Amino acid sequence: MQVRLNGELREIPDGTTVSGLLVHLGVKAPRVAVEVNETVVTKDRYEAHRLGPGDSIEIVAFVGGG
Repeated sequence: MQVRLNGELREIPDGTTVSGLLVHLGVKAPRVAVEVNETVVTKDRYEAHRLGPGDSIEIVAFVGGG
């Protein structure tokens, strides 16, 4: 299925969860925030939140600084 990931159209497997997408992309979950269709998905929902065709997903990485 096709989704928009950080502004780019991407093909991902049907039924992918937020957690599965992060694994697929090689992103470490503790360091990111995820929005699906402009709604923040909390980390405790990553396993349960299934993505659908046409969803708009934003993944924002936190960068440590001092």
